[in-house]
Amino acid sequence: MRWEVPGSWEFVLLGLAAFRLWRLIAEDTILDRPRGWVTGRVGEYWGTFIVCPWCSGAWLSFAWWLAWVAWPHGVLVASTPLALSAVVGLIAANIDPVGD
Repeated sequence: MRWEVPGSWEFVLLGLAAFRLWRLIAEDTILDRPRGWVTGRVGEYWGTFIVCPWCSGAWLSFAWWLAWVAWPHGVLVASTPLALSAVVGLIAANIDPVGD
């Protein structure tokens, strides 16, 4: 395992994938029930931690980077659909006038 800093393309791909993963865990409706169950069991502090982009997002990003260091090609392949999903969601939320 080589400790490396991702190049520009890898950085963007990993960043978008980490964002999408955080968004899925912390905010997407599809995981409301499991998120509610976890936050109800771990208390207010950890519940806040799970939905905080600065808190859990930092740890998810760190884990995603470690996975990339350990298995660069596989993690980039896994990152691609997550990154594409993040781009679609960001466009829909910020650019698409139909959503307004």
